This record gives sequence, structure tokens and C-alpha cells, in this order.
Amino acid sequence: MATEAAVIGQRVLAGERLTEEQALALLRAPDLLAVGEWAARFKNRRFGNQVFFNVNRHLNYTNCCIHHCAFCAFRRDPEAVDGYLLSPRAAADLAGQAAVDGATELHVVGGLHPELGLAEGCRLLAAIRAAAPGLHLKAFTAVELDHMARLSGLPLAVVLTELRDAGLDSLPGGGAEIFAPRVRRRICPDKISGERWLEVMATAHESGLRSNATMLFGHLETLEERVEHLARLRRLQDRTDGFQAFVALPFQHRNNPLADLPGPTAVDILRTLAVARLFLDNIPHIKAYWVMLGVKLAQVSLAFGVDDLDGTVVAEQIGHAAGAEAPQSLSRADLERQIRVAGCRPVERDSFYRPVTSGMKHA
Repeated sequence: MATEAAVIGQRVLAGERLTEEQALALLRAPDLLAVGEWAARFKNRRFGNQVFFNVNRHLNYTNCCIHHCAFCAFRRDPEAVDGYLLSPRAAADLAGQAAVDGATELHVVGGLHPELGLAEGCRLLAAIRAAAPGLHLKAFTAVELDHMARLSGLPLAVVLTELRDAGLDSLPGGGAEIFAPRVRRRICPDKISGERWLEVMATAHESGLRSNATMLFGHLETLEERVEHLARLRRLQDRTDGFQAFVALPFQHRNNPLADLPGPTAVDILRTLAVARLFLDNIPHIKAYWVMLGVKLAQVSLAFGVDDLDGTVVAEQIGHAAGAEAPQSLSRADLERQIRVAGCRPVERDSFYRPVTSGMKHA
């Protein structure tokens, strides 16, 4: 007799869209491997045994933030002795070195500095663009964009136009956390609502910008609230087709006010990634952010529907401040080796998932 996971998986592969009730059933299904198998089949139908990665660098331009999110160990008050704000020149120097090192993308995010509005954001991007004109600039979460719009008093569409003129190429997916207001009031009460996050992303997509989408899970949310979060992402993607990848971010429980929570288990992480692959049928890529999963678990996730192992990263600070134990960076060779050992074929990509040719690698 077929298990519930097998029945649901067969329906998904036959072209039926997974319902929220079915997604919840899979999150509760006792047979992890069965759920993973169907997610892997779904992934393989699209991408075969390919797994993507890119050569990128993270640039966290400030740790000063007006918010007090309970899960964040990175933020500092603006007047704190260990608070910092990189100058455009310093950011440009880091970007220039990233380009020399072979990066194709710069991932630029930071706290909500009370004095960093639209003009400062534009100067930051323009300096980076001048120093490294070949780098793709994936910069500013929906939360940062809303912050710039409020400080400048300008409509979000105008803010996006100004930033694009300064060099913005695409958006990361951070700040989504969990959309459920009940949880949001407890873990990030100062942050924009889930509705506003979706509104910012919709406006960005409609302006022509592509982005990622995220979900922070394994803290105070219920499984029902996880599914609701995924459903809202899928509905927006039906409208805009602007999300390139979904990134499930496991809660890191060290050095923050939620340190008494254990965080999600490896089984929970793998199951969540697999269900996301089956449910988010309209978002092309599922990314394992190895910084927060750990390298080995990220490698295992490639058998659970994941097709993207993120990138070389270099100098990530936000996840590590909360206790992430992964290395600060991986080399191109490291990523290729991890993918091959998992029985997959590594494909270096650019920020729009186009394969990077050997000529581009050494440009």
C-alpha cells in the first residue's frame, strides 16, 4: 500500500499543484526519505544531476541597526564601540579585491543604520560599481529598501529607480523571516510586516528586478505557519514571476535572546527543504545556504530536492554572529568537490543562473 507521501509525490510529478494541506501532511510524514525522494525526482526532472553554485562575496556594510530582532546577534546600537559603517571607499576596496579573486557577484546587506538613506545607498553602490564594474550587485533586502524609502520620503518605485541607476542589479531575499504576525510580534516586532515585505518584493519585480525569497524557521513558528509562509510566496510568484530561488534559513540559537531554543534538527531542515521543493513549483531554484546549514548537511540536502549550493560567500558575519559553525568561505574547488562527492555535476553560474564559461571565470 502506497504511503501518503508516495501518493502526494506521484500527484505532484503528474503535474498537480501541492495543496497547503498536503504540504502540512508531508512536513508531518514519518518517512523522511520518501519525502526526500519525491523532492529529488522533482528537482531531477528540471535540472538532472546538475547543482549550481557561484563565486561571490558577502559585504555587510554596517552592523548598526535601529531594530532589535530577537534572533539577531549581529546588530549593534549606532553609538556602540563595536558598531561600524563602511565608507563607500572601503566598500569599493573590498569589491575590487573580490573581482580580482574571481567573484562574479557581490552580496550587499546590512543593518538599518539611522543615517543611511537613499543618497547614502546610492553612493555606496556607485563606488562599488566604479571599482568593480563587472560584478553583479545583489544588494539590500526588502527591509533595507523600506528603510531608505521612509528616510527619503520617496515612493518605493522611485527609490528602486535611483538605486538601479547607481548600480543595483538584483535583490537578496532576507528579512522575510516568518510572515505570521503572531510570531513576528515576538521575534522581530520592529521590522516591517510580512505584508509589507511582499509588497516591496512585488514592486521590485514589477520594476524588472529579480530577487530571492527566504524563510527563517525552527524557532517559535508552527508547521502551519511555515506552510502559510510558503503559500504566500507562491501566490506572489504566480503574479510576478520575480523570485529566482527560495532559501530556507534554519534559526541559529546562540548569542541572542532566543538562545534557550534548540533550533531545528537536521531531519527538520531536510524535510523543510524537500517540502519547499515540491510546494514551490513556480520558483525555479531551491538553495542550501551552507553557512547556516553547515557544509555536510548542505551536501546531504542535494538528495532532498536542492539544486543550488550558494557560493564561495567569503567573510559572512550575520549568521556567524548567531553561532553558525561553517567556515567563513569555501573555494570554487571546495564547492565543486562537495557537489561531485554527492553524485552531482557542479555548474558554476552567474547571478541569473546562466552557466559561467571558462573565459568568464578568468576575466
